[in-house]
Amino acid sequence: MRCVIARFPFDLTKTGVLASMKGIKPEQVIGESVIIGRRTYPVKQVGQVITRQDRRDFSAGEVLRAMAQLGFTCRGGLTRTAATTLVLSPLQRASAMLGTPLTA
Repeated sequence: MRCVIARFPFDLTKTGVLASMKGIKPEQVIGESVIIGRRTYPVKQVGQVITRQDRRDFSAGEVLRAMAQLGFTCRGGLTRTAATTLVLSPLQRASAMLGTPLTA
């Protein structure tokens, strides 16, 4: 499959990605991830290995789209609502549930 990552065209195949990632130890997953074989890799690590480019040169979305089109299972990071609820204090959460937002 032909895809463009960081303005460069790549011809990627599922078997080619599997071969490239073979023997690569997964880093800790914090955000988006791709399941390749039995392992879960961060998207940026996969992009770096298959494109041989610096992680700053491409976005996670570009790699996610390519991996999803190849048939790999992709998982997103924290959703906006999950991140918001983690940041709110108990007082702010209770105030929001009562319908009267707490102002600073």
